[in-house]
Amino acid sequence: MTSGGACFSLPKVVISITGGKLKHAPQRRAKRKLTHYRVFLSMALLVPLAGPAFAADQSPADRGREVYQKWCTPCHGTGLGKPGTSAAAAHGVKPAVLEQRTDLAPKMIETAVRNGFYFMPRFRKTEISNADLAAIVAYLVHK
Repeated sequence: MTSGGACFSLPKVVISITGGKLKHAPQRRAKRKLTHYRVFLSMALLVPLAGPAFAADQSPADRGREVYQKWCTPCHGTGLGKPGTSAAAAHGVKPAVLEQRTDLAPKMIETAVRNGFYFMPRFRKTEISNADLAAIVAYLVHK
């Protein structure tokens, strides 16, 4: 026998002799993996069911605020270094921050998001879905 122990392969059981102890390691690992897979599978099945329940509680304007914060605020927020806000201010638009404006028409917002405007890039439906775009419109127009 070698100093590292010997391994004997039997059908469905591998007995490893190390330091005089017998271990059924592969069976334990297989049971542990099966438990992990069951937990993962149950989580994967439950998360999509829970998602719409959380989204149903939100108003379109609340959802729009979240989407706006993610996609629009980096360029159209307040403060320095916001190119969309700076460009609007340079063109004499008052107020320059989109969230403070009251003259935004829904069609104008949709067209700017889908087609771009000056140096603003267009956003595909895979980036901002139609539902998220409608939520942004609801958020910006509700004021």
